[in-house]
Amino acid sequence: MTSAWAAEAIGRLEEERASAGPTPLRPFPLPGGWGVRLWVKDESVQPTGGLKHRLARALFTTAIATGRITEGTPVVEATGGAMAVAQAYFARLLDLPYTAVMPRGSRGQDVERWGGTCRYVHPPLAVYDEAAKLAERLGGCYLDHYASAATVAWHGGSLAEELFEQVPRCPEWVVVGAGTGATSAAVGRHLRDHRLPGRLAVVDPENSAYFPGWASGADDYGTGMPSRIEGIGRPRMEPGFVSSLVDMVVPVPDAASVAAARRVREVTGLAVGAATGTNLWGALELAVRMRDREVRGDVVTVIGDAGERHLRTCHDDTWALDKGLDWRPHATRLAHLLGG
Repeated sequence: MTSAWAAEAIGRLEEERASAGPTPLRPFPLPGGWGVRLWVKDESVQPTGGLKHRLARALFTTAIATGRITEGTPVVEATGGAMAVAQAYFARLLDLPYTAVMPRGSRGQDVERWGGTCRYVHPPLAVYDEAAKLAERLGGCYLDHYASAATVAWHGGSLAEELFEQVPRCPEWVVVGAGTGATSAAVGRHLRDHRLPGRLAVVDPENSAYFPGWASGADDYGTGMPSRIEGIGRPRMEPGFVSSLVDMVVPVPDAASVAAARRVREVTGLAVGAATGTNLWGALELAVRMRDREVRGDVVTVIGDAGERHLRTCHDDTWALDKGLDWRPHATRLAHLLGG
């Protein structure tokens, strides 16, 4: 039986989803002779500014519906960046204490701004054990979004459902990145459940396990190396990533992701993160293949997040060069390809 608190909490989450409304689908300019239209689903307008907002809401909804979170339950997660911010936002909405366990050196100010607490540990891989132990000590819920993403219930809030209601026709390709794999799985399932002719491509940065794991059919593939592109790429195949739902994985050089992020900013004015650049680069590769084969149709990808903090990273020349990411050859290629 659902408790009164659980019913009220799920109601709050549903009200938040309704008030946020659908995120816009924007055209991205391509040369007119291509016969291909490129669309970007702009998740940067979410209340916490990114793609992780939807998954965080779904994680809380599922955990409440299954009884893992009850009134006053301390919530703990092993994560940093946009996911930690989004979870802190929903914990505050539900009056729940929240702690993000993240690697030492991470930036936790935005988590604290939403009332959350940050615990920093070293080495980075220790975050998972520390989060699980902390949740046990507190009598709380370790959300463990990488594991939970495989079984999350979207309750009508997935990007896939919304996107396919907005597109003028089924796209030839939907292009997304993969962190937990939850978004790619939702898109892939939607395409198959509705017997749509479109295909799903996942873009993957350097060091990530998804491309080699998908290509080799090894669901336990691991690289042991962290991604340099915040929000996407993993050192291991995560349970939320369903290889059988993916038609293609496109490896993208990290420097190309930086160049493409800058191109998005030039076109839209949005200071997007490098993960959005990865999305754009992969989408353009597929659009060029369609052009060369004279296939007319649409490609859809995602603006994952945007904000001033990215001006200090992938949009900053010194930062990029210090990371060994020379974006300039890739920027030249984009200018030649797209004009200007």
